[in-house]
Amino acid sequence: MLEKFGIRQTIATVLGVLGSIFGLEVAIFLLLFGRSGSALGVEEASLVLSLGLTTIYLSVIGFIGSAIVSQKPKIGGILMLLSGIGGFMAVSLAYIIAGPLLIIAGILALLRKPKVES
Repeated sequence: MLEKFGIRQTIATVLGVLGSIFGLEVAIFLLLFGRSGSALGVEEASLVLSLGLTTIYLSVIGFIGSAIVSQKPKIGGILMLLSGIGGFMAVSLAYIIAGPLLIIAGILALLRKPKVES
């Protein structure tokens, strides 16, 4: 029933965009935090900065996946799954909102049934 009206695809797109936005917010926080630590001379500040950049890349990949999910659902779903899982691996608990949104969106995109020609 949901697939008849394309709701599953719309939900996957919206969740993917929201997950990417939350991921970018985490990245901005990490970059600001790392930059502050670097100004104060904290030793591990460069690690936090690199994690912030990694999170930006992963969020952009998730956004690209949500943008192409309507044309290529498998590729979009895989990109969103990689972004969600990669974010958890990179910054773990900081990705607690963005990660599940991207993972659920990726699963929804991969579970999409092909259209039946009538």
